[in-house]
Amino acid sequence: MPTTIKKPEEIELLREGGRRHAEILRKLAEKVAPGVTSQELDDMAQELIKEAGDTPAFLNYRPRGVKTPYPAALCVSVNDVVVHGIPNVNPVTLKEGDIVGLDLGVNHEGMITDAAITVKVGEISPEAEKLVAACKKALNLGIAAARGGMHIGDIGSAIEKVADEKGFFVADHLSGHGVGYKVHEDPFVPNFGNPGEGELLKPGMVLALEPIFNLGTHKVVFDKDEYTVHTKDGKISAHFEHTILITEKGAEILTE
Repeated sequence: MPTTIKKPEEIELLREGGRRHAEILRKLAEKVAPGVTSQELDDMAQELIKEAGDTPAFLNYRPRGVKTPYPAALCVSVNDVVVHGIPNVNPVTLKEGDIVGLDLGVNHEGMITDAAITVKVGEISPEAEKLVAACKKALNLGIAAARGGMHIGDIGSAIEKVADEKGFFVADHLSGHGVGYKVHEDPFVPNFGNPGEGELLKPGMVLALEPIFNLGTHKVVFDKDEYTVHTKDGKISAHFEHTILITEKGAEILTE
């Protein structure tokens, strides 16, 4: 399918949805502490989305090729869980020194935003601090490379460069994507690439950029539940994501 260009009225809905989305993620991050469970975080996410009058975009979402719908509103990915940790099937209790990825989708009046943060649980190791900081930096540089007239490869190149410079690994098989009408739309936005290559970026495109960095290897393994992804070597992983709007002058962050 061709990449969609969102209409002005749709962009306004995405702006408002993104504003609400960012506030929910901020409150969830404040909740993170030793002893808190992934189930509690998902319950809180569902409550906050409902209070805002919106709906969770991930709850009951079924990606292509997956047999069962996702059973939660929030993905909670702790330490070696790279992405899509299910919070309410076998709940995890957070402990001091963990890092936890919180990935949330919000549907505001039919338009979807997608964003993720990695949160520290108390004091974490120096190597975990460096991993989280590098992944967050990569998202910012990927966003800086995204504007009308540039290409998908410019985004991926900017992200990959940070991983290479810091000695981390871009997770295999996982990428950013278009978003808005659906959770996943074209184009595919990999976290690697070459400047000037890939699809041309045009004003009105809405993309979810999401660098995912692993500490020890780029290789990942998928659980039998079809959602949870782990690092193959059991080392930690970090994940940050924003929904952005492409304009002629640069990218507008909608989930900030």
